[in-house]
Amino acid sequence: MPVQRPTPDQLLEIAQDLGMSFSAEDLAFFHTALDATMTPYDLIDALPDNLPEVTYPRTTGYHPGPAENTLNAWAWKAEVKGADGGPLEGKTVALKDNVCLAGVPMRNGSNVLEGYVPNVDATIVTRMLDAGATILGKAVCEYFCLSGGSHTSEPAPVHNPHKAGYSAGGSSSGSGALVGSGEVDMAIGGDQGGSIRIPAAYCGVYGMKPTHGLVPYTGVMPIENTIDHTGPMTASVADNALLLEVLAGPDGLDPRQYDVKTAPYTEALGQGAAGLKIGVLKEGFGHPVSEDDVDAKVRAAAETLRGLGASVEEVSIEMHLLGPAIWTPIALEGLQWQMMQGNGMGMNWKGLYTTSLLDAVANWRSRADDLSDTLKISMLVGEYAIRYHRGHYYAKCQNLARKLKATYDAALSQYDLLLMPTLPLKATKLPEPGGPKEEVLARAFEMLPNTAPFDVTGHPAMAVPCGMSDGLPVSMMLVGRSYDESTIYQAAAAFEGAGDWKSM
Repeated sequence: MPVQRPTPDQLLEIAQDLGMSFSAEDLAFFHTALDATMTPYDLIDALPDNLPEVTYPRTTGYHPGPAENTLNAWAWKAEVKGADGGPLEGKTVALKDNVCLAGVPMRNGSNVLEGYVPNVDATIVTRMLDAGATILGKAVCEYFCLSGGSHTSEPAPVHNPHKAGYSAGGSSSGSGALVGSGEVDMAIGGDQGGSIRIPAAYCGVYGMKPTHGLVPYTGVMPIENTIDHTGPMTASVADNALLLEVLAGPDGLDPRQYDVKTAPYTEALGQGAAGLKIGVLKEGFGHPVSEDDVDAKVRAAAETLRGLGASVEEVSIEMHLLGPAIWTPIALEGLQWQMMQGNGMGMNWKGLYTTSLLDAVANWRSRADDLSDTLKISMLVGEYAIRYHRGHYYAKCQNLARKLKATYDAALSQYDLLLMPTLPLKATKLPEPGGPKEEVLARAFEMLPNTAPFDVTGHPAMAVPCGMSDGLPVSMMLVGRSYDESTIYQAAAAFEGAGDWKSM
């Protein structure tokens, strides 16, 4: 059946949008010529898509009721058992609800994707199942992943497992809450501005944002290719390292994966902190939103590492303070161009396109009023900058990103790791339903100063719980050289072994 051609009115509208002036004669000519030009589309439409095979049986599952979902952290429950045996045998996993699991509904925290059911498994899903994991379902995430809080997801906010009524962080809110409450052993998070590390910090779990490209993003709903990361969230360092071993490495389908270097990460455990050189980043403390108890507990954690034999000293990287500014045009213009105008997938890269997801995301245009305020403000800024500033600031920030990376690399040539608070503050109260929009936006973006820069540069960075204050977790962040997750795990495991972080 031929692919639908444009009507003359549709063709004229397109021409006018492109700045072309058509006479009636022009319109008739191009409308006739277009038919032959589109003949290849008819051929392609008749061919089957080239997608990975789905191999493990599963049922559709169900949305759990309140009794099974006290934290509002489950988006959907559907058990998928992996292979017999393997390094993840006996481990239970929750997937952030932007990760494709074939045959199981996926909403990415929104009502726009209501009714969408993926027809592929993400590469990381197949790898975990091959390794013997049991997937228990999909974890709630924030609306199109555009919030560092846990208050913008549909249909309800996610609660902190340590303190009801407080944020679980975002955008991988359900993943953090389910691991933090012990409902699953492991979870998958996604990170473009901190969305693995933020909920890990708020919920008191270990969250690794791997080096950009180390873990294939294939089959995960993108936001912006240059800052898209996915990775493990767990209750222990050992489980985190184990899961990363399973997830890491090229899949041949994700062009973000270049010069990838993997390692047996679990071998770093038990090596201790003696001999490590750690730079405590001066500019990672004392932000306008920083809380004194957070800064103090992270500095105390650095002293614990010193007591374990590490060399610990303060280092200054002034450009770190520009990191969030550099991140902003990349994130906002990039998401508007790729995720929204590009229907999630965008163009101009060689990789697996989840075409069913692309079709589903396009529905946002008929439901734009339903989008979250956090997504709306991001889109408005991004579209304005693209339309009236030609994408100039996106381009300039990608240039500056190389300088920012080089600046961190220079420090990391002198130190094995950089240390700072993961977030400048502890979990905040969830905004009241119908509360001020200003509060909704503030609770979504206020915690990014230390996390966002490393999405731009791609360095591996891990949230490590290091204390409690007012009944809420505090987290330090360890940042390493590209593809040197092993050293991060070495230090994190040494710190974990020094005592129960909840009593620190």
